[in-house]
Amino acid sequence: MASRPHIIALIVAAGSGSRAGGSTPKQFCKVKGQPMLRHSYAVFSNRPEIESVVLVIGAGQENQAQAAVEGLPAPLLVTGGATRRESVRNGLAAIAQMGGADYVLIHDAARPFLPEQVIDDLLNALLEAPGAVPALPMVDSIARGTDILTETVERENLWRIQTPQAFHFSAIHAAHLGWSGAEPTDDARMLMANGLEVHIVPGDDALTKMTFAKDFSGKDMITSMRSGTGFDVHRLVAGEQLWLCGVLIPYDKGLSGHSDADVALHALTDAMLGALALGDIGDHFPPSDPQWKGASSDRFLAHAMKLARDMGYELSNVDVTIICEAPKIGPHRSAMRARIAEITGTDIERISVKATTTELLGFTGRGEGIAAQAIATFEKPN
Repeated sequence: MASRPHIIALIVAAGSGSRAGGSTPKQFCKVKGQPMLRHSYAVFSNRPEIESVVLVIGAGQENQAQAAVEGLPAPLLVTGGATRRESVRNGLAAIAQMGGADYVLIHDAARPFLPEQVIDDLLNALLEAPGAVPALPMVDSIARGTDILTETVERENLWRIQTPQAFHFSAIHAAHLGWSGAEPTDDARMLMANGLEVHIVPGDDALTKMTFAKDFSGKDMITSMRSGTGFDVHRLVAGEQLWLCGVLIPYDKGLSGHSDADVALHALTDAMLGALALGDIGDHFPPSDPQWKGASSDRFLAHAMKLARDMGYELSNVDVTIICEAPKIGPHRSAMRARIAEITGTDIERISVKATTTELLGFTGRGEGIAAQAIATFEKPN
């Protein structure tokens, strides 16, 4: 059986972003509630076949980069150069020092919304060629001119080239080491200059590059929204730990269930699965399956979040309500919000946790159990 290829992703995030305006480099500006860099980094770092992600950043940007990807697998940070080509070369040199790779995916942080299908198509194309790029056909009329049109250009076989661009590592590394031509606009051109083939795979409008200030306001528009609700109940018993929203709560009783019985995360997981029309928590983690006995419920929530991202959705917001007379939820609410944000890879500002009582009525009022309800909303970027 053929061995699995060694794949590394390289994200170029070393620019100053001057055309976007403002004092913060655009790769660290928030887009849909998160630093722009985080979006593509999360996609790469969540792919099991991609073994590591190299971030090429500007000098002195280490703290900003680490904050942008906090809670995700740690990146290898590399300082870029004066041009994009030099930044990529520095990143490739760092990969070579790590022992090299079979394939490398080179991506611009300014294209934050990265469809999983594009990565699949690129990796498949590398089975037949040393390089591959995503591209969209030109649909507008094309012409040359300054103030006056002087020549029309046939748009047949003209393409809008995007990133990530995928290469056999040895081939693109050699192209960078031996480059002596004019400053290239992308890496595929360098491979072609060495006489090697670059295949085209279907691009995606979601990969549009964000360059100017107006692009940032436009990217907050969405093409699809989905919401789901969840509700769960567990009995309070002596001798069990009490987990709520992924946080261990000091209390003389805990919740009884097949897993850790985190009623809040169960309700939120069901809300996410409902929004995606993918059934409920029992369909994905049957209580009859012994492997889930005592399991931490953060695994269930992370699974639902991965399914959402695989479908191209990002979390817009969640709202969890815990229903109990005791213990008091208020002292733990900040930790609960932070834990949900960590599990989902979402900004904490999008996470709401609150609590209420039933005025001593019903099983929660009698202290026999705890209930939770949740709503989750996803949105798909344009």
